[in-house]
Amino acid sequence: MKFMIIVKADEKSEAGVLPSPELLAEMGKFNEELVKAGVLLAGEGLHPSSKGVRIRFSGANRTVIDGPFSETKELLAGFWLIQVKSREEAIEWVKRAPNPMPGTEAEIEIRQVFDAEDFGPELQAAVPEVFEAEQKFREAEDARREERQRAAAQA
Repeated sequence: MKFMIIVKADEKSEAGVLPSPELLAEMGKFNEELVKAGVLLAGEGLHPSSKGVRIRFSGANRTVIDGPFSETKELLAGFWLIQVKSREEAIEWVKRAPNPMPGTEAEIEIRQVFDAEDFGPELQAAVPEVFEAEQKFREAEDARREERQRAAAQA
């Protein structure tokens, strides 16, 4: 099961304040644990929304909206993408993470990522070529991830 671990932004992260050296060291150590356990697929911090854009879709129209965006509680500061056996295991990993916003009350959200099986056999039968192409992509990604994990384990 794949889960996206979403780190919510705060006023400091939205102002572009970088993490302290101590927090970076703690995050690095946590990320290393995730890699050694073989569960980390990706993980990154994000620039503030002032450097971002949104694309609004309305029928065939597309509108580009430049940041910053005002709803700080709804914005993201970073994420991890992990693959674990269960929701409970994802929760346990997140409980071990350092507080991403030291000195404040931070919140991290856990969301399960859809797998092909989640779409059901009817949809898979309706567009099998889409699911076959996705499977090939996933297999290639898995091979690249395994290679990165081998390289990290040797380092």
